[in-house]
Amino acid sequence: MRKRMVYFASVAVLIAIGVFMFNKTTRAGYESAEYKVVESDGKFEVREYPDLMLVATTTKVDAQGRDGSFMRLFRYISGANESEQKISMTTPVFMENDKADSAVQMGFVMPKKVAVEGVPSPTGEDVAICKRAGGRFAVYRFSGRLNEKLAKESEAKLREWIKTKDLSAATDSPDSSNVESAAYDPPFTPGPLRRNEILIRLQSP
Repeated sequence: MRKRMVYFASVAVLIAIGVFMFNKTTRAGYESAEYKVVESDGKFEVREYPDLMLVATTTKVDAQGRDGSFMRLFRYISGANESEQKISMTTPVFMENDKADSAVQMGFVMPKKVAVEGVPSPTGEDVAICKRAGGRFAVYRFSGRLNEKLAKESEAKLREWIKTKDLSAATDSPDSSNVESAAYDPPFTPGPLRRNEILIRLQSP
């Protein structure tokens, strides 16, 4: 019995290591949005982002892309655009609550080369090209399956950290809450291994 338990424990550890390594390799295989770390404090950072071009659609945080939003964007990068151009997947997937209700804008970051050469217009419904304005952001990194509850809890932690650092969050506008979440991993990634982030835009220094 003891040998059996040791055996199954060893197998479980090996599987966990395998999933972790596969996930790290998969994530590393994608181009990621550029940023410069201004300050680092454990799971918290202040980052400087350049302007980014996104292809975006509407969704809800808790939908996890199951409402068809992810596939609308995936079809776009698979060729559902005016140039019928296949565009590489990137990380992260940004989600911004840009309205007073529960609507969220989900966006794929365009690869740097595509952004420079010109982003083709989408041909699918409820898909648009938009610019994510660069600037300074406070960021909190966390794991788990991203949903509205976890996002709100993480946002509260980040706002508290912002206070302790005497930073100032940018003022909300009618069009934007200046709060975003970012997900870096494929849907099959186990919760504890997922990389999620909450970003709050800061006032210009």
